[in-house]
Amino acid sequence: MTSNGESAHEPDAGSSSSPYAGIVDRVCQADDLLHAANIAMTRALAEAGRSALRQAARSGERPRGMGSDMEMRSIAAEIAGVRRSHDRRAQSEIDHALTIVDDYPAVFEAWEQQRITRDHVDVVVRMGCGLADDIRDDYARQAISICERDIASRVREPLRNLAARMGSESFTERHRTAAAKRGVWVTHGTDGMSELGASLPTVIAAGIHDRLTAMAQSVKDARATAAEAPVEDSAPDVRTMDQLRADILGDLLLGGAPVVDPTYGSDAAGPLGAIRAQVQVTLTSETVTGIDDAPAELVGASLIDADTARKLAGRARIWNRLFVDPITRTPVEVDTYRPPAAMSRLLKARDQHCRFPGCRRAAIRCELDHTIDYALGGHTHIYNLAHLCQRHHSMKQFTKWEVRQIGGGVLEWTSPLGRVYREDVPIPSVCFVPDTGGALPPGAGSDEPPPF
Repeated sequence: MTSNGESAHEPDAGSSSSPYAGIVDRVCQADDLLHAANIAMTRALAEAGRSALRQAARSGERPRGMGSDMEMRSIAAEIAGVRRSHDRRAQSEIDHALTIVDDYPAVFEAWEQQRITRDHVDVVVRMGCGLADDIRDDYARQAISICERDIASRVREPLRNLAARMGSESFTERHRTAAAKRGVWVTHGTDGMSELGASLPTVIAAGIHDRLTAMAQSVKDARATAAEAPVEDSAPDVRTMDQLRADILGDLLLGGAPVVDPTYGSDAAGPLGAIRAQVQVTLTSETVTGIDDAPAELVGASLIDADTARKLAGRARIWNRLFVDPITRTPVEVDTYRPPAAMSRLLKARDQHCRFPGCRRAAIRCELDHTIDYALGGHTHIYNLAHLCQRHHSMKQFTKWEVRQIGGGVLEWTSPLGRVYREDVPIPSVCFVPDTGGALPPGAGSDEPPPF
């Protein structure tokens, strides 16, 4: 050692003069800023939720039972607008913030003091869901002690066991509560693939997987038998067990009649079994005819491959094909309240999805709304019609959100706080480029707006 106590050789990676020391310090500083921001955001979201509940309590103008939901939707949309996110996600974040701040104040305080992390908080709340109010504080106190000793990913099971011990409900009762939250969801990925997920009772999930496996094995056995006596010009089935399970699942869900059908087991035609899946796809004529293999767009989801798009296009029963005559064009206005089928198809192609900012619910799952109410003199015209999902259609009707069309299918939304959001006509991933031979298309160069 030298006289000043410093090492005479190069410092190791753990010393204060390490080149990583400054980086780690900056990470810690950024983490402190992020922590303060998360605390402030949680407080703000919780207060937004409380304000919505107070406003709903003061208001007597909403349909019975709808007031608080409409106010919550409205403030969630306001917050989503300024954050450029989805209002459904914003509402979920508001609900979660209310739960943390109001139902678990001790947990929120421990998080604020950095004794636990945000991930700990989320696990505590999730595992404590369903506990009675009179034992929640005791659960929170013990949960904090558990969280202080380990990282969030390793306290999930201890917290689940703690909640199970403290809960007054039996396993059967807890299962009944959990089963009430069962659901199905889809997560869209890349390369034309998505993940279908489901939360189901264990016995149902295990039974589904077992039946799919048995069916897949039956296909493999039949394949082995066929291999012994091959049929001329038949392609061998080389699918793996996972691929077979996935294909059989798709066939069953798209073509089967569920047991919950009220006419199941009778001679009557089952209404549920008669329902066919609908998807909204946009593709070019070149892809349809096989001139190219450009991907098509599954509206509200992502791109799909050309082969799948062509198969869908060939099945007229589940495919709504849209042809726009370049000379006569589709009618843009009628005198009746309900638009004709041709106009509806035109608007589905134009809108593609719900026209509230940020919403991607496909137009085939939305309602056609008169921007200016028909009862108030609004015309059934393509520039007074737009697709809105049920959530945003109701919000337009029952909250102070306002919308107007400013031409060309462009919508301008104004929030209760006066913020303005422009919703342009969606640009499809699949583009149509007409060959006009150098001539201008109908309507070009004039003041008349285009049909889209």
